[in-house]
Amino acid sequence: MLSLIFIGVRLEQQFGFVRIGITYLLAGFGGSVLSSLFIRNSISVGASGALFGLLGAMLSELLTNWGLYTNKAAALLTLVVIVAINVAIGILPHVDNFAHIGGFLTGFLLGFILFPRPQLEWLARQNLPADVPVKSKYKAHQYVLWVASLVLLVSGLTVALVMLFRGENGSERCHWCHYLNCVSTSRWNCEGY
Repeated sequence: MLSLIFIGVRLEQQFGFVRIGITYLLAGFGGSVLSSLFIRNSISVGASGALFGLLGAMLSELLTNWGLYTNKAAALLTLVVIVAINVAIGILPHVDNFAHIGGFLTGFLLGFILFPRPQLEWLARQNLPADVPVKSKYKAHQYVLWVASLVLLVSGLTVALVMLFRGENGSERCHWCHYLNCVSTSRWNCEGY
């Protein structure tokens, strides 16, 4: 809930509730799809995939609009530390790290699609004389990231849904992936996770 308050409110103030709502819902869906592919014998419930989606969207927004931030390194370091701590906690039993990872990846790609900011020169175009050429609204790398993210998001969700509806188990295709969700120690056993 603290993540939702601190991250969700900041993103909503900057980009509006529609874009944040779309990101939250699709990231939750992406997290649930990845979780369903890899955890076949238990049910996972919660909003953590959607919250990780907001973290992923925040990271891609930071990378896309890098030039607009004054304290870039601190923002990036803070975000990476928050994600790393939460993913590390996800290797405990009864925590669905696949939902976290799926939500984060979905949100990361959606951030490139939904959160690019226009160039400052484009925003100042109304103050320019009519005969002065105006630069493009977005930078070239923003367009490239937008297209690449859209293709990756649509193809990734399509492949995952096809695998899911065919009844395939993601753990059979990736034998080491179960370590992303739970690591057995002398204190707990990860059987069934």
